[in-house]
Amino acid sequence: MKDFLKYVFATVVGMGLFMLVAFVICFVSLIGMAASEGQAGSVKKGSVLRINLIGSLEERAEEENPLSILMGDEFASLGLDQLMEAIDEAATNKKVEGIYLEVGTTFAGGSPAMLQELRQALLKYKESGKWILAYGDIYSQGAYYLASVADRVVVNPHGIIDWHGLGGAPMFLTETMKKLGIRMQVFKVGTFKSAVEPYILTEMSDANRLQTEAYLGSIWGQMRNEVGMSRNLTPERLNFLADTLVAVRPTELLVECGLADTLSYIDGFKDMLRAKLNLKEKQTINFVSPSDLVAAADKKDEKARIAVYYAFGEIVDQAASNPLTGGGSFIETMPTIRELQKLRKDEDVKAVVIRVNSPGGSAFASEQIWHEIQLLKAEKPVVVSMGGMAASGGYYISCGANKILAEPSTLTGSIGIFGMIPDGSELLKDKAGLRFDVVKTNKHSDFGTQQVMGLMARGFNDDESALMQAMIERGYDLFTGRVAEGRGISKDSVDAIGQGRVWTGEQAIELGLVDQLGNLKDAIEEAAKLAELDKYSTDTYPAAPNFLDQFLNQQQESYFDARMKAALGNLYPMLGTMQWMMQNRRIDQCVYARVPFEMNIW
Repeated sequence: MKDFLKYVFATVVGMGLFMLVAFVICFVSLIGMAASEGQAGSVKKGSVLRINLIGSLEERAEEENPLSILMGDEFASLGLDQLMEAIDEAATNKKVEGIYLEVGTTFAGGSPAMLQELRQALLKYKESGKWILAYGDIYSQGAYYLASVADRVVVNPHGIIDWHGLGGAPMFLTETMKKLGIRMQVFKVGTFKSAVEPYILTEMSDANRLQTEAYLGSIWGQMRNEVGMSRNLTPERLNFLADTLVAVRPTELLVECGLADTLSYIDGFKDMLRAKLNLKEKQTINFVSPSDLVAAADKKDEKARIAVYYAFGEIVDQAASNPLTGGGSFIETMPTIRELQKLRKDEDVKAVVIRVNSPGGSAFASEQIWHEIQLLKAEKPVVVSMGGMAASGGYYISCGANKILAEPSTLTGSIGIFGMIPDGSELLKDKAGLRFDVVKTNKHSDFGTQQVMGLMARGFNDDESALMQAMIERGYDLFTGRVAEGRGISKDSVDAIGQGRVWTGEQAIELGLVDQLGNLKDAIEEAAKLAELDKYSTDTYPAAPNFLDQFLNQQQESYFDARMKAALGNLYPMLGTMQWMMQNRRIDQCVYARVPFEMNIW
């Protein structure tokens, strides 16, 4: 019996060691796969840059994860930075003949301004004389907006082009909270500061409806006119097609109305590509990915450098990690400040471009980052490049730069402050039957401290409400003062265009909130002019996480987060917001410079 147990134990240990060794070998192999991806020399003569439009469009490309490839991850993301660099390289690389836009059925797109920046890069590429062909089974509106630049837009004979216009549908939680016994205590400055409306109203205010119609109209006008120029269609015709809902009509009409050039299955489209490349039937097409093309490009290596610092996501005092609010991008106070301090002290960095794509967030964190940017600006030029959104706190951190550039459809402004603290006394006392008693040494000893599960056990009294409102008004006064100082205009003028109102880049340039329209590349060129640089190289900050960091720290969270989004759909943001409300937070952490929690533009 003893020998039997000994053999069983030895077998189990042996199997465990074998599995451990096998796992290590596989893991090392995967890391090797990641390291070998996109090595220089992978571009062959007669290549075609294949841009696979799947997943979502993000500001920066993450290092390709072999585990995601092997598991068939349908929630992939595309890095705008990598796509822009690859398109620029394709225009000058003699080995690249053209671009193939492969439209996937899961392309969720990105913000209008990010799509606009990518589309402009494709138009710039066409000036080289090289071609672009697009093929897809189902074109989302964002995908079609990009694909419309192509020399030929090809659709599956039973495919779809979705062209319907823009809309917005905010979700209101007021009645739901009332049923639960929760009342949101709101303090704000700004007629247009609509972030609080889902918690106190049941429909959009007149002011919010006015600003939403204005920025949606501006963005739609830009999209419609740009597509019209590429497809030789009038704005009136494109509006008519949007109103007729072409997505549910016979596919043949897409060619008749001018949205597409021809219908074909993928094999027929590949024959079109071969004809473009003068290849024989069934001859292999040399496709190259954006990552491979970027890796093969010749890089400048000048001592004088322009740093491109990416600041995208919610502005927070400290990033939280949980299933409903984790997994996203954050502009965290202290890590951001430390990175900016390094750039300020680096003598080889002659100028800094800050790429801002943020809806804002913590008012306190925004002020701290603004201050650090001013210290940086005192020593070297700082230029802000606005991405999809640089609003409220996102505009706060931007307003003091030497120069601000935005895309025409960037959402910016939203100069305003608000605070929200839930009063759950009815839920806790009347519905749950809880009772509370207090012993205190001073009048306000229990101010904001009686919390159960993040809900206040009592509402604010009149004195406390007045103190909160005064704090919000001081925050607004500070915000408008920072903007007035940075933009060289009076506080009254800032207040007139502030009040929490959201503007597009197209509108903001007329108001003096930005200096010029342009993309990240334009911002880098402006920084070089300010620093009086003829020769320079660019470096990006902060360093992107490598594959090992993603595997150890992010893979499980990202997997769960993606599945939750897919399962819950439009309910996902609502649950995330409710989870945020249930957190225990200090009073100062409830003061925000932020646009609405979900803009819902589609």
